[in-house]
Amino acid sequence: MQTIFAEPRVITDPEGISAKLAPIIELSSAEICKNIRESRNPGFAKIKEGVDFDQCRLASAIYGVGIQTDWQRYYPMGTLASHIVGFISADGKGLAGVELQYNKELTGSSGQNIFLADAAPNRRPIRLQEQSGFPKDGMGVILTIDATIQQFARSALMKQYKSYEAESAVAIVAEPKSGAILAMVSLPDFDPNNIQMKDPNDLRNRAITDQFEPGSMIKPVIAAIALEEDAVSPGEKIFCEYGHYSGKGFGHIGEYEGHSFGELTVREILVNSSNIGMAKIGQKLGRDKLHKGLKLFGFGKKTGIDLPGEADGLVWPVQNWTGYSVTRIPFGQEISVTAMQMMQAFCTLANGGHLVHPYVVKAVVDNDGKITRLNHPRQANVGFVIKPEVARWFTTDALIGVVNEGTGKKAKLGKWQVFGKTGTANVARSDQKGYDEESYIASFIGGAPAQDPEIMVLVSVRKPNKRLGKGYTGGIISAPVVAEIIEKTLTYLEKDKQ
Repeated sequence: MQTIFAEPRVITDPEGISAKLAPIIELSSAEICKNIRESRNPGFAKIKEGVDFDQCRLASAIYGVGIQTDWQRYYPMGTLASHIVGFISADGKGLAGVELQYNKELTGSSGQNIFLADAAPNRRPIRLQEQSGFPKDGMGVILTIDATIQQFARSALMKQYKSYEAESAVAIVAEPKSGAILAMVSLPDFDPNNIQMKDPNDLRNRAITDQFEPGSMIKPVIAAIALEEDAVSPGEKIFCEYGHYSGKGFGHIGEYEGHSFGELTVREILVNSSNIGMAKIGQKLGRDKLHKGLKLFGFGKKTGIDLPGEADGLVWPVQNWTGYSVTRIPFGQEISVTAMQMMQAFCTLANGGHLVHPYVVKAVVDNDGKITRLNHPRQANVGFVIKPEVARWFTTDALIGVVNEGTGKKAKLGKWQVFGKTGTANVARSDQKGYDEESYIASFIGGAPAQDPEIMVLVSVRKPNKRLGKGYTGGIISAPVVAEIIEKTLTYLEKDKQ
């Protein structure tokens, strides 16, 4: 950015200088003269910012007038990846996103030269007295984000966000084997080139900051823990009480929209999204093993993604659990998660049971393009959260059933076999106990191809307008968005490989 300034101490005729400068920069000579006369700094009086190069050339020919050049950050993609990239303050400090997380690397270092000058009005330098280093540009940061996939995700999510008049929405696309985040969208978003008038709530990256009860989306994770601990077996039948289950210490549990089920296998419990079936799995598993399994999957703590502001989520200490806890957590109540934690858990399932750590910065490079730091995936595929055969059963059997036969049918694709799970959770009231029956979080998380997953996609839409009468569940709202993102992304990746 170019700024024209005057040096009052060398100007003996401010009216004459102002008259020459006024037509060049399209300001009144009176205003220019006032700035010169009233400046408290004898060496600098700002006249006009944001001038073009022709104006600078003409103005600099006037004695006592100078040009100051400052760098100005420009974000060419605007809103597309605003929550990931972040933005900076007026003095160049990172305030959000990668700009904040990698502020030290991006900033570089300054240098300073001190000269001796004569006493003449123009203060001519005589000799260099002290040199304190050379200016050094900051490093460059290469992201895992693919701009094309980011556009796929944002476009698909934006359509649904607007169509259902939702309060907010997020979408994440990840490579399950590496943890690399290919796209991350948070709506509403902002333009980092112009943040002055934005609502501060729009500036936060909801994919990592917002905590919510996941609802049925967490059921496969709980079922995986139960199979890993041999609390249940895939072929075991669990009686689901025909829609009504109650007992001492855990109250009454029903099914969504009054559904009624009898004997169901674990696969059938997931396909039909039975709350009672999951509650009984929780009872068979027991609170200690369930708590341990949740912690191994990464719930209740940050994923460690290299972005600022990540929330921990909430898993209560096991000593605080009750009979309600062990029956409600298995169908997504009494636990808070972030969208990124859910993505981490499902990437672990899709990665053969190996824990996955998400990240958005691939490398840091110097001004010559030389890599100074390469962020290798931290997962070394050593050790398992769950056994590979258990993980594979979910991605190639049980969660395929959810898409082909169950609540996730709107995520079904012709060319690729999708696996995944829906989730529809009530939003807790802020003014009293219980849930708001008009407010929901509609989610779906899915991956493809099922036999060898290349991508995982999560979409979560908060408070869709139920009064529109178009539905409010994860299967209706979020599953088709995931399908669109998967189809476009895999088609794009296939072409990219050719």
